[in-house]
Amino acid sequence: MPDTRGERVTATPTEARQAERGPSVRNVLVISVVLALVAMVALWLQFFKT
Repeated sequence: MPDTRGERVTATPTEARQAERGPSVRNVLVISVVLALVAMVALWLQFFKT
């Protein structure tokens, strides 16, 4: 829990970060980008390929 000193709030780096670190965040980003690319290629092949 962050400490309040006057009007200033102090917290440890771990408390201030409040984010998950590790490979799971990277995996979600990579998978979502790959799926978006696959969807765009599928749409292009369906509608724009001559």
